[in-house]
Amino acid sequence: MQTAQSPIHRLFDHAFNEGELAVVDELVTADAITHATSWGLPNNRTGLKQLILAFRTAFPDLHCIVQEEIAQGDRTAVHWTMRGTHQGAFMGNRPTGRPIRVQGIIIVRVVDGRIVENWILIDQMSILQQLGIIPPPGH
Repeated sequence: MQTAQSPIHRLFDHAFNEGELAVVDELVTADAITHATSWGLPNNRTGLKQLILAFRTAFPDLHCIVQEEIAQGDRTAVHWTMRGTHQGAFMGNRPTGRPIRVQGIIIVRVVDGRIVENWILIDQMSILQQLGIIPPPGH
């Protein structure tokens, strides 16, 4: 018998990895708050979809893997890794064809099986360094 995936695993597997943005509507409440202000997107479900779409556009082969998950009460923290090849515009920068491997952390608050709030952090500096857009430290 197969066990049901957690909302965060489904979010990564279906939205981030496969580009199925409709699953965001299923997993995230309409009034959910997304804390990802450094990306300049709305702090809601629409902003989360825009963030996923921006990464899927820039890195069409995007693949995210959950490294570790810790749950307590209604909150779950996930350390994850994202990989992809820069084939589309990213943060106003033309494609470089370079691969990236970046870590992130997301904390979600889940009520009745749906995400009502999330905090997402992605190592933006590492992305820009791996793409050659900004120099690595010491250069």
